[in-house]
Amino acid sequence: MKTVATGKLSHTIEVAQLTKKFGDFTAVDQISFYVNRGEVYGWLGPNGAGKTTTIRMLLGLLRPTSGEAHVLGFNPATETKAMQAHVGYMSQQFTLYADLTARENIHFYGQAYGLSRAKLVQRQAEIIEMAGLRGREDTLTANLSGGWKQRLALGCAILHEPEVLFLDEPTAGVDPISRREFWDLIYIMANKGVTVLVTTHYMDEAELCQRVGFLDRGKLIALNSPARLKETKMRGEVLEISTPQPDLAMRVLQAAQASGTLPLDEVALYGVQIHAVVPDATEFRQPLRELLAAAGVPVTNIAWIAPTLEDVFISAVKR
Repeated sequence: MKTVATGKLSHTIEVAQLTKKFGDFTAVDQISFYVNRGEVYGWLGPNGAGKTTTIRMLLGLLRPTSGEAHVLGFNPATETKAMQAHVGYMSQQFTLYADLTARENIHFYGQAYGLSRAKLVQRQAEIIEMAGLRGREDTLTANLSGGWKQRLALGCAILHEPEVLFLDEPTAGVDPISRREFWDLIYIMANKGVTVLVTTHYMDEAELCQRVGFLDRGKLIALNSPARLKETKMRGEVLEISTPQPDLAMRVLQAAQASGTLPLDEVALYGVQIHAVVPDATEFRQPLRELLAAAGVPVTNIAWIAPTLEDVFISAVKR
C-alpha cells in the first residue's frame, strides 16, 4: 500500500508534458510544472486557457491524452480513489446544497468523506469557527451571501484535512472584502503545510501567489514569482498617461498603434489612466505628448511606471 509522506517527496505536485485533447482540439498542450509543499501556486489565464481542464486531470476526473502527473506521489489517472482521500477541491460553483443549512451541508460532506461521528463533531465546530459562521449555522445556504457561501464551501472542501487543495476560481462573483478574507484563510492553511493550487481571473489575487503560471490556449507561456515575471517577461516599458479626456486619448493612441505612427505595443485603460507600452519610456514620452496635443487632447502627466502583472500577462500572451 502506498504511504503518503509529503515531507519525503521532492514536490507535492509534479506534472510532465501533460496534454489533453478533445478530438482535434487541444485543451492542454504539453505543460510541465511542480508545486512545493505549503506553496500557494496560481494559474492565471482567460476562459478556455486550460486551467480547469488541468485541475480535472490532477483530480483524476479526466484522463490525460499524454504526459503524466503525480499528486502526493499518486498517479491521478490510475490511483484516483487512494489520492482523493488526501486532496480537497472547491469549484467556482461552490457545490453546496441550497436547501440545506450551513450545519447540514457540513454534516453531509463529513459523512461523504467518511469521518467518524466524533471527528465530524470536532471538525464541524472548527469549520464554523474558521468560516466565521457562528450564529449562522442553521441558516439555509440559499439565504447566505456570496462571501458566506464561499467560506462554507471552503470549509466543506477541507473537512477531511487534505494535504493538497485545488481551488478553481473560488472568488468569482464575490465582493472585494470577502475575497481578501478568503485569501487570509488560504494562507492560514498554507502556513500549516497545505499545498494550494488556485485558478483566478483576478490580477490582484495572482499577486498574492508565491508563483504564478500564465496559461494561454492550453500552453504554459510563463511561470515564476510575480516579482520575477515583472522583471523578465515584460516586453517594453510602461508609460502611464493622465488626461481629463481618456476616451478621446484612447482613440488617438489606438489609431496611432494601428497605423504604426508610434511603436505602441499595447494601449489599455486602467481606471481613468492609460497604460501605453513602448520600447523606451524616455524616448517616447515626448512624442506621445505631442501626438495627443496635436489631436486636442490635454495631458496632465506622462510618467514611467513599473508594469503591473496584467501588463506582463498581456505582453507574454502577445509574445
